[in-house]
Amino acid sequence: MVRAIKWVDEVVEGAPYVTTLQTLDKYNCDFCVHGDDITLTVDGKDTYEEVKKSGRYRECKRTQGVSTTDLVGRMLLMTKAHHSNIDSSDYQQHKDNFGKKGHSPWTGVSQFLQTSQKIIQFASGQEPQPGDTIIYVAGAFDLFHIGHVDFLEAVHKLAEKPYIIVGLHFDQEVNRYKGKNYPIMNVHERTLSVLACRYVSEVVIGAPFAVTKDLLDHFKVDLVCHGKTVIYPDKDGSDPYAEPRRKEILRTVDSENSLTTDAIVQRIIKNRLLFEARNQKKEAKEIAVIQAMKRQEEEKTKERPQAVV
Repeated sequence: MVRAIKWVDEVVEGAPYVTTLQTLDKYNCDFCVHGDDITLTVDGKDTYEEVKKSGRYRECKRTQGVSTTDLVGRMLLMTKAHHSNIDSSDYQQHKDNFGKKGHSPWTGVSQFLQTSQKIIQFASGQEPQPGDTIIYVAGAFDLFHIGHVDFLEAVHKLAEKPYIIVGLHFDQEVNRYKGKNYPIMNVHERTLSVLACRYVSEVVIGAPFAVTKDLLDHFKVDLVCHGKTVIYPDKDGSDPYAEPRRKEILRTVDSENSLTTDAIVQRIIKNRLLFEARNQKKEAKEIAVIQAMKRQEEEKTKERPQAVV
């Protein structure tokens, strides 16, 4: 999964939890990067202490509103508050139930806010070039996972110079054919997840469910691909792939990976108690660190000489 992210050059499997200078040197790394949330060892020490002291540590601001905690909360509580068209009146209940009122800024639940700058950061900015084979695929691509990656990689191998356009359906459309509280990730989150994949050139945000003649002509599509998963009918019962079938440009692609979003959700539900226990333990550690940081700050303030007026 990580290898498929377009900014990743190499993956080290089984890396140690505590990053040391020895690890950085072993893999010829100039420095180590982490988010601005805190990670601790079992005895409460900062896992990046050594690399920080040596000046070989960099930090990225964590993306607000996107966390494993939040996504798992959506699965377990079956909320729809994360959908892009729904007023977030029931979001507070979700937040209180699962995020424990967000005592910790890292483990608590918050909402993701999409901006044009975020999309620019993720987008390739590449136009199709002469000789490119323009391939269109559409779907929910919810909880973007290795099943999706294997499918996109298989599609990518169909041409010498592929230009893959992914059509993402709006949340309401996905909910119509998937039901329950799907999609787990809203269209803004799904857009960035798909754009991060090295096999994807462009994303259509809120693509029409039916692959129409207008869409095919607009993007000058050479090939339309679909996985071996079920093709849901359109609202009126018609085949959404009727036009590419008529033009004989529809190809069924076997990724040889049976993993689905449903399977991931079922894993999480099965391990709910374990996850909640892990989450509470993690948050307790984070709160302890926050309190210690506050105490240190208070002590520093007391030690500062007071100005006499």
